Amino acid sequence: MNPKLDRRKKYTRMVLKDSLISLLSTKQIAAITVKEICEQADINRSTFYTHYKDQFDLLRQIEEEIIADMNTYLSQHNFSEIEKSLQTTERLLEYIVSKSDICNVLLNENGDTSFERRVMEVARSFLITTWMDCQENDAAVSEYISTFIISGSIHVIKHWLANNMDKTPQQIAQIINSIAINGIDQNS
Repeated sequence: MNPKLDRRKKYTRMVLKDSLISLLSTKQIAAITVKEICEQADINRSTFYTHYKDQFDLLRQIEEEIIADMNTYLSQHNFSEIEKSLQTTERLLEYIVSKSDICNVLLNENGDTSFERRVMEVARSFLITTWMDCQENDAAVSEYISTFIISGSIHVIKHWLANNMDKTPQQIAQIINSIAINGIDQNS
């Protein structure tokens, strides 16, 4: 394949994704049209349809990329030790910083709620297979604990994004890990 053509395809997909993310910051996906995306991206509709079926397909592909990145990232790290858990949480938050525009939009009120559920499921299953295996809880209790930790963590991250990331990834990682390990009793 011609590298120039490949660059054009990448560029086209990038501007279409950027346009959708920009539109999602002000309205929900159901209210966004392909025409609006194309106008903002300065791309013909026929070009859009060469790459995507509709605006929902474009959103799904953006979400799939984030989920794939998360899976790849999490599979490379170890949560079994508290110190490594903190470092991994920091790195994950640094990834969120690098994709803050997309993450903020996908996790805000205009975002797709199924995306948040999918992120939670990826994180929860990872937590169960790594960190929770080191704990001495039965499977049913581990399910509840992991759901609690992940739900709380997602909402802390959403709050952090909504507040323009007013704390460093290290500070947020410390908050999340401290609550996950000690609960709200900080004297433990």
